[in-house]
Amino acid sequence: MTLLQGKVGLVFGVANDRSYATSIAQSLTANGAVCAFSHLPGEKNERRTRKGVESIGIADPWLFPCDAGKDEDLDAVFAAYARTHRRLDFVVHSIAFAEREWLAFGKFNETPRAAYLSAIDISAYTLVAMARRARPLMHDSGGGSILAMSYYGSEKVVPGYNVMGVAKAALECSMRYLAAELGSSNIRVNTISGGPLRTLASSAVGGIDTMLEHTPQRAPLRRNIEGREVGDTAAFLVSDLGSGITGENLYVDCGVNIVGV
Repeated sequence: MTLLQGKVGLVFGVANDRSYATSIAQSLTANGAVCAFSHLPGEKNERRTRKGVESIGIADPWLFPCDAGKDEDLDAVFAAYARTHRRLDFVVHSIAFAEREWLAFGKFNETPRAAYLSAIDISAYTLVAMARRARPLMHDSGGGSILAMSYYGSEKVVPGYNVMGVAKAALECSMRYLAAELGSSNIRVNTISGGPLRTLASSAVGGIDTMLEHTPQRAPLRRNIEGREVGDTAAFLVSDLGSGITGENLYVDCGVNIVGV
């Protein structure tokens, strides 16, 4: 397919073949885009990301180490990307972090200051940091799309999601402020609120099994979401078909967010 033919961008967050970022990259490339990838520093993390990327049919992927919590690493990955790619049309932010100890039932009120701030930093501030570095490259390309992953726990209490819910709320608010500021450069910024999916990251959430069990019972579509569906939504938002959409949080959760009880 050619929906994204000629578009090139950078994807953060492929941890393995089950990551939301992997599903997004698969849909983007299936529609004609070219994706470059970051990975956490270290040979083990590089192998894991490479395996995830190769599992969707991308041979010899462009990979670069980046700890998004370090400004120097973000500077390096965007500089390296600019040296090897002619344009930047999209950035996918699919990273989040909170210490596992505080993602358990009844533990939110005990969250230490350091753990709270770390979750906000990695899960939310990094979107702002990436947007700042992407802006000049996207401006040179005539505009672009920045996309981040959120979850309904940013709005409602999901037992066990705890400080990650606070971080996702900060992520969504940051997205709106970025959309307002970057619109003059024809840069769109949105989030996708995906339903629960069993991934490496979600395994740290104390209530993930309950989320996956309850969603088919409550969601209008009576099932859990598939990674492919989030990926296809990302492809739409990155494409010119989504050219009028910015500052929005799109739910891709089988409709569970509309159900009150």
